[in-house]
Amino acid sequence: MNLVIDIGNTLVKLAIFDQDQLLENTSSSSENVLKHVNDLIEAYPKLSNGIISSTAQAPEDLKNKLTSQLNLVDFTHQSKVNFKNNYTTPETLGLDRIALMAAASEIYPNADVLVIDAGTCITYDFLDKKNTYQGGAISPGLLMRFKAMHTFTEKLPLITKSWQNTCFIGKSTHEAMQIGVFKSVCYEIDGYIEDYLADYEDLTVVLTGGDYYLLSASIKNSIFATSNFLLKGLNKILQLNSN
Repeated sequence: MNLVIDIGNTLVKLAIFDQDQLLENTSSSSENVLKHVNDLIEAYPKLSNGIISSTAQAPEDLKNKLTSQLNLVDFTHQSKVNFKNNYTTPETLGLDRIALMAAASEIYPNADVLVIDAGTCITYDFLDKKNTYQGGAISPGLLMRFKAMHTFTEKLPLITKSWQNTCFIGKSTHEAMQIGVFKSVCYEIDGYIEDYLADYEDLTVVLTGGDYYLLSASIKNSIFATSNFLLKGLNKILQLNSN
């Protein structure tokens, strides 16, 4: 059994896999992640391997705990993956984006796949039907856009990223900011998809990340929305690199 941990900017996601089958997934704050790991190790005595993906340096106490209990795979840019990487600066490619491409290669073999990860940033990553990662794009996420308007103006408030209005005319500053951010992100996503469809008519589009549930219903193009895509990619990389 495998323990997969994804440490993001706001939450830590943890998952248990038995080979390719996802048995359990949960989330935690960074302060409580060690307790969650202890609980999972106790609940699943057959756990043997682990992997961590982190936007920053993983906590040493967490790494020490996993190293003492499991075969902890060190996930780096040199780790084995199941696709060819055509990025010109592979050492700068985020490990989360690598894991997303590993999932795309595993779940959608021999397909042109665009993976859109809506988190702190919104990333667009493309794996072609020859199983080659070609690159993508990065833009600000929802919260980053709200924070930018608040930070770089004197009077615009910092508002939350809830989405309850599908119209395009805001009747208050709060509504106008909400609509401006959400509509611009949805138009952006649809625009990227249309660009790809012009060249890849059988394109498969996956929307994932922490904000996917806020956006999926407002995207005009056909997509597969899932919250566990990155975790599945990490599990595949763990399988490829564990002894």
